[in-house]
Amino acid sequence: MVPLSLLPPGKEAVIIEIRGGMGWRRRLMELGLMEGMKIKVIQRLFPGPVVIAVGNARVVLGFGMAQRIMVREV
Repeated sequence: MVPLSLLPPGKEAVIIEIRGGMGWRRRLMELGLMEGMKIKVIQRLFPGPVVIAVGNARVVLGFGMAQRIMVREV
């Protein structure tokens, strides 16, 4: 299990854990990100934003946000 912010572009992963309070978790759910979801890293600008694919959608997360999403590489 590693933070999403460490995955290189092109890698696919499953969200294992979202670390944070209920408001934080609700915000990510509104973006379509939940535990058990499969995602793909499109772009990572260290230490900047991470662009991921969730289904057909693209989501841009700040580095701090991506640090709090724990994933397992597929």
